[in-house]
Amino acid sequence: MPTARTKVKRHPERGDYERETIDAILDESLICHLGFVVDGQPFVIPTIHARDGDTLYIHGSPGSRMLRTAKQGVDVCVTVTLLDALVLARSVYNHSMNYRSVVVLGRAVELTDREEKLRAMQCVVEHIIPGRWDDARQPSDAEIKGTTILALPLSEASAKIRSGPPIDDEADLALPVWAGLIPLALEPAEPVAAEGVLGTPPSYAAEYERA
Repeated sequence: MPTARTKVKRHPERGDYERETIDAILDESLICHLGFVVDGQPFVIPTIHARDGDTLYIHGSPGSRMLRTAKQGVDVCVTVTLLDALVLARSVYNHSMNYRSVVVLGRAVELTDREEKLRAMQCVVEHIIPGRWDDARQPSDAEIKGTTILALPLSEASAKIRSGPPIDDEADLALPVWAGLIPLALEPAEPVAAEGVLGTPPSYAAEYERA
């Protein structure tokens, strides 16, 4: 259920509060933006995330101002957006975009337990490249200690979605102007091996390319 803070006010008909919808958008997105305030100055920083059940993980360097601030229990706002199409109407005013977005509000908690941090790191890697965790070297103790991981509950979250064709004013429908959708998609290209790497990419890389 939406809270007073997450209820969609602009185009409320586009709001979706089902966890299934919210989870699907978070899982498909490869990047999020975390908003926070330091000394009255707002900052919005792009970073990597991963969802594990009812928890959203954010990770990075202990030297990150974003993570140093967020782990102090301040209010944060995490957003993700998937852009699906450009929407071209007959009038400039009615142009739009088809998108799926999520806003998560709350206060993050730093993970300090080694096993919890290791699981969160695995979730992040598997979110980006499924199958990579078991293929690559596992993190050392120094690397685990040198990583800050925050856990943000998904108790306050909402999705907003725009889909479908352009919505033209009735008076514009007869105009000789092309209108419709230009679909957009994020598609991986062929893997490029690093210098000194021999052989073919792992099977999951090829599957990722076809996804």
